[in-house]
Amino acid sequence: MDAFTQLILLIAVVSFCTFQWLFHSVSPWVSSRISPGFLKLSHKQQIEWNSRTVSTLHAILVGLFCLYILCFDEAVNQDPVWGDPTLVKINVGITTGYLISDLLLIFYYWRAIGDKFFVIHHLAALYAYYYVLLNRSPYILKGFTSNHFYCHVTFSQGQGMLPYFANFRLLAEFSTPCVNQRWFFEVLGYPKTSRPNIANGVLMAAVFFMVRIAVMPVYYSRMCSVYGTEAFYRVSFGGRSAWIFSSICLDIMNIMWMHKIARGCYRVLRSSQRLKAQTQENGKTD
Repeated sequence: MDAFTQLILLIAVVSFCTFQWLFHSVSPWVSSRISPGFLKLSHKQQIEWNSRTVSTLHAILVGLFCLYILCFDEAVNQDPVWGDPTLVKINVGITTGYLISDLLLIFYYWRAIGDKFFVIHHLAALYAYYYVLLNRSPYILKGFTSNHFYCHVTFSQGQGMLPYFANFRLLAEFSTPCVNQRWFFEVLGYPKTSRPNIANGVLMAAVFFMVRIAVMPVYYSRMCSVYGTEAFYRVSFGGRSAWIFSSICLDIMNIMWMHKIARGCYRVLRSSQRLKAQTQENGKTD
């Protein structure tokens, strides 16, 4: 194992430990001081609160890093399959540590935060990220001797595959803070028709659509553009399977979640309009 791969594994371990520390120590301490309502929550609600706080921190960190790579990492953007994956590997290493940490917490606190869809989501992501972090690029060397043709396959150490696509998926993290904030408002007793809740709900639906649904044509058109190329066939069968299967699996869940979010946002806006109309009528009557 080369030195850089060892560094990435160390980043994943440090990420895991950091997010565990944030969940068990930092979030409860900070939340109890900036939000008096935290101490009034049940034990299960406090567990979910801490889980969502850590989720938000991870989403902001990884999302900004992802956006930087998409805008400024020319190597990854020019060669989406085998471009220099250095920055992507660091970002994916952070996310891998977080996903393993969150999976551990989900299983340990299953009664409070257990969700089979999140388990499927995390496992599908980890399956795909394995190929980004640890897989090696095959190079086929061909030639002739005096009597026969020879073919030899070698591997480049530490060369992760599909860096552009792995990083692109992390754009979805930008929707996480709004989703978590909706839950925070709910457990703190904010009415669904309150201005903060409505504003967050509309922003949540808009951001979720932009970073998870609207980007699908861009993602899959780039996937189709590399299909059948030499770079594509250098990806192992397992890597191609992980790439395609995890993408489809995650996007099916994204569509399901978008449907629920859109319906919820529509109901809240309708309720707000009815409440506003009733208030105006009562004011005229008085």
